[in-house]
Amino acid sequence: MCIFTQKKIYMIAKATLASGCFWCTEAVFQRIVGVKDVTSGYTGGFIKNPPYREVCSGRTGHAEAVQIAYDTVEVDYETLLAVFFAIHDPTTRNRQGNDVGTQYRSAVFYHDRKQKEMAEGYIKKLEASKIFTNPIVTEVVSFEVFYPAEKEHQNYYNQNKEQPYCQYVIVPKLKKLQKLLETD
Repeated sequence: MCIFTQKKIYMIAKATLASGCFWCTEAVFQRIVGVKDVTSGYTGGFIKNPPYREVCSGRTGHAEAVQIAYDTVEVDYETLLAVFFAIHDPTTRNRQGNDVGTQYRSAVFYHDRKQKEMAEGYIKKLEASKIFTNPIVTEVVSFEVFYPAEKEHQNYYNQNKEQPYCQYVIVPKLKKLQKLLETD
């Protein structure tokens, strides 16, 4: 999608990524220059419009994910992949920290052939560099449909910074992101 303004042309694209709890992933990507919107939700399953409690049961096939609208002039897809792989453990199947279940799997839901090739290439590059001691288990699958999560799950960290989960799980990821951005 192309949006014209008096000052700038924006080329908006979408990325859909799952890396465990969507609250964490949303908070990280909201801080990336060029990211225009991040929506927490569910994808990759077989139930239409699943509620949070059913996704948490692990029986819907959906992963907690974020859908990112980003300006391709300001940030590229490879940068989003670099952040994605840096902020979670892509070597654990169906688990991130204390969150366990298929809904917490690591997955890239590609929107087109180029995104697929870039994700697969990035994984190969990571594996060749031996950054991780275990094999990467991140799924690279075709995007089909995204269901936004309930309102209380949107912008969660920014509205609940003092909650223990935010302090103990999300803040360390944000610090890791800050370090990553300082090294670029």
